[in-house]
Amino acid sequence: MTDKKALLSVGDQSIELPVYSGTAGPDVVDVRGLVQQGLFTYDPGFVSTAACESKITFIDGANGVLLHRGYPIEQLAEKTDYLDVCYLLLHGELPSAEQSQKFRDTVKNHTMIHDQMSHFFNGFRRDAHPMAVMCGVVGALSAFYHDTMDFSDEHQREIAAFRLIAKMPTLAAMCHKYSMGQPFIYPRNDLSYAANFLHMMFATPCEEYKVSPVLAKAMDRIFILHADHEQNASTSTVRLAGSTGANPFACIASGIAALWGPAHGGANEAVLTMLAEIGDESRIEEFVDRAKDKNDPFRLMGFGHRVYKNFDPRAKVMRETCHEVLRELGLQDDPLFRMAQKLEKIALEDEYFIQRQLYPNVDFYSGIILKAIGIPVSMFTVIFAMSRTIGWFSHWNEMVSGNYRIGRPRQLYTGPTKRDVPDQ
Repeated sequence: MTDKKALLSVGDQSIELPVYSGTAGPDVVDVRGLVQQGLFTYDPGFVSTAACESKITFIDGANGVLLHRGYPIEQLAEKTDYLDVCYLLLHGELPSAEQSQKFRDTVKNHTMIHDQMSHFFNGFRRDAHPMAVMCGVVGALSAFYHDTMDFSDEHQREIAAFRLIAKMPTLAAMCHKYSMGQPFIYPRNDLSYAANFLHMMFATPCEEYKVSPVLAKAMDRIFILHADHEQNASTSTVRLAGSTGANPFACIASGIAALWGPAHGGANEAVLTMLAEIGDESRIEEFVDRAKDKNDPFRLMGFGHRVYKNFDPRAKVMRETCHEVLRELGLQDDPLFRMAQKLEKIALEDEYFIQRQLYPNVDFYSGIILKAIGIPVSMFTVIFAMSRTIGWFSHWNEMVSGNYRIGRPRQLYTGPTKRDVPDQ
């Protein structure tokens, strides 16, 4: 914080506004006092408005920086695993060996879901989109954990965190199994978090399924790289829902609904759709030329990023992981993946892409990895939601543990002024 001031002139009126400084990022002008002067700001999409103060995640898009509690995402992906990142986002520090083990043991104690919940799936069509099912079943958790919990109590909020972290992979895998018409697979608490998820996704009762350590590591990195991304649309949705005092499971369901939008969580799915549209390696140059043509609506998906204007720090990690997975599965010569690798090479070497910072982003690589592992495209956003749950919960937890107000955005009204209903 600083004692700097901003002076706003509106007509003959001069208004002094406080200016605050965080530990990183641009200064912030406090406009809360404007409403007392009969004014408020207009900022569609809230792209220039800080709606909260947070200590969880910092992004510097111009320099390709993503920090969780101060730790660079590249180092977390290299030196920790997803559950350690969960602990970090929740508690502010990386766990000691003892804390890490206790955290893992507690998560494993919550991986099962109430057996009655398995019947909920029968209410959905088999061809329902998995995100539609996920919204429903995660929201239904609030029916099982509502009246028995006091969310003003820190310990009980922690129990809710454990339930969500542990049960999301179980529910996500059940969404997949239900769409396939296969029996649900129970969690295996002897496996790692990522390996357990893959086992629930692909195992069947009729034969043993062994999880590849390379694929489990890749899955864990996808979880880490999608764990949190500051005040994005879905996180802001969770905070806004939570500001009403809503049950946290219902708040997370609202985040899933926001993530489902193709402009937010569907980018890696769009990458696979684009590759399918290109169809063959021989047509890549044609589509690259179309992408360069400003009069052609076609856009290459998975390149560049709204926030990162230099490079996406998550993409560097994901690129390495992507090539490890393709080698492990012997897919380097698969036509789809050859197309992806040729596109990647063009984006990294072509001056058009270099000048415009249209580098491959995390969605480009994660979509290829998930496809290679055998995960259906319709499940991509479900896995994103599963990964992001810890970020959503951490922001909700940070908000409700401090002083907060119910969210109430204002509007610029441009409709009719007061008028009378005509006599009949």
